[in-house]
Amino acid sequence: MEEDIKPLLVPVGGDEEDVGVLNIQFNPEDFKCKRPFHVEPTNIVSVNDDAQRVSDEASAMNKRIHYYSRLSSPSNRALVAPDHVVPDPEEIYVYSPSGTAFKIDGCAHGYGKNSSVVTIFMIWNTMMGTSILSIPWGIKQAGFTTGIVIIFLMGLLTLYCCYRVLKSRTMIPSTDTSAWEFPDVCQYYFGSFGQWSGLLFSLVSLIGAMVVYWVLMSNFLFNTGKFIYNFIHHINVTDIVPGTNGTNKVICPGDPGHDVPGNKTLMFLSTRESGFEAFEMWWSKSRTVPLYLIAILLPLLNFKSPSFFAKFNILGTVSVIYLIFFVTLKAARLGFHLEFHWFEESTYFVPEFRILFPQLTGVLTLAFFIHNCVITLLKNNSNQENNVRDLSIAYFLVGLTYLYVGLLIFAAFPSPPLTKECIEQNFLDNFPSDDVLSFLGRIFLLFQMITVYPLLGYLARVQLLGHVFGNVYPSIFHVLVLNIAVVGVGVAMAMFYPNIGGIIRYSGATCGLAFVFVYPSLIYVISLHREGKLTWLTLVFHILIILLGMANLIAQFLM
Repeated sequence: MEEDIKPLLVPVGGDEEDVGVLNIQFNPEDFKCKRPFHVEPTNIVSVNDDAQRVSDEASAMNKRIHYYSRLSSPSNRALVAPDHVVPDPEEIYVYSPSGTAFKIDGCAHGYGKNSSVVTIFMIWNTMMGTSILSIPWGIKQAGFTTGIVIIFLMGLLTLYCCYRVLKSRTMIPSTDTSAWEFPDVCQYYFGSFGQWSGLLFSLVSLIGAMVVYWVLMSNFLFNTGKFIYNFIHHINVTDIVPGTNGTNKVICPGDPGHDVPGNKTLMFLSTRESGFEAFEMWWSKSRTVPLYLIAILLPLLNFKSPSFFAKFNILGTVSVIYLIFFVTLKAARLGFHLEFHWFEESTYFVPEFRILFPQLTGVLTLAFFIHNCVITLLKNNSNQENNVRDLSIAYFLVGLTYLYVGLLIFAAFPSPPLTKECIEQNFLDNFPSDDVLSFLGRIFLLFQMITVYPLLGYLARVQLLGHVFGNVYPSIFHVLVLNIAVVGVGVAMAMFYPNIGGIIRYSGATCGLAFVFVYPSLIYVISLHREGKLTWLTLVFHILIILLGMANLIAQFLM
């Protein structure tokens, strides 16, 4: 009788008393690479050869393995082929239901195909977004010294929380989590609430980024059109705002009606063009240009696949490199203008510490935000044991880039004659539209954002429609309604609240509350508690992280 109740399926390498133990011959991280069915080289189908098919023997074996996989749960490795049967990584192929087999290059050298250098660069490139344009403004809001300290501390805090996200899958026992993403981990611990709340906060980050993009694209398109019109018609126009004289002009466009210390430069026209007034009426940054973008971007959002736009990702790297060059050149020409006053106000300078510092923490929460996709990025790392090291190096480089751009713009801003309070939420607005270097920067960023915007829209569509309807493209009607709603929010914000610093800090603090502060800390505490390893020090530390995230969000609405 005892033999009748013994399980028929016993994990390979384990004994009968330990049925739930994972197959120790399999590393969970390379399990996904070993899943594809092995096909003999004679049965391989070339990409350019549609006529050949795999052999009947290979097809039958594949069906047999699929049948066996249904006999037990994924956590049970009893029917997983042992290592001595599994072919070498370079001989593993994916078998298609149509009867074709294709080689998986990504598994040819381990779990992924990217070196550590490529992985670090990918993370750096992914995090480098529109937030970089608001870092100088954030430093101004916090104070020069306080801003440096906050960037350093926020970098460390978000890195630790990102590390907790990366390790969250490995703390789930007796379950194959090799294909899981962080939302899957949230669903495992918090059920449907974790799934839907994760979806909500993820959409907040995506739609917030799309709104920021629309505001910036309206800004860049307006200034680009203005530069081209003035150049073609030989019109020399200088806005009625405080600004510096000379070849390296810096302006203070924030509040033209306010008497800001500086040289007043009046508007004048070198030619009396009768169409100039009409151009200004039809080419307005807040009234017309945001509407013109609809004709360009709404059709692009309805594409079923964003693969075409993904080819232009290199523009993001080019844009950041150009911004670094732009900032370096401007700082070299303008020189440094700094005075240190810890608490007292000054006409031209801001104190080293300001109570408005939470505005910088809100911006930095989004600036360092990669937590919802870090697992995906690091899956392709060929050296999985270096994931933590590579992630730390990437965060260091991102923080260094933010510090470099933010500190140089803040230090080089000419005070006097202008006050540091003039630093705009988009620091390119501190340079006139006829500045050639800023014109080129706006062109680079405009084309980059036009190609990235459909990708963000695609991700929002996949997450929302995929969860609600189970289909990322249920119909053109569903997709069109969603895209019109998203575009409508962007247009409204560009027309009535074109403050990218505010939008970034609100959306960053909101989505960061879940993905950066709360979920990683809660999941770690719960997993330690289940293992009986939770200590009071660990509990207090992670509760403090959660409270900091909540305070960060609340403070955005009090400033």
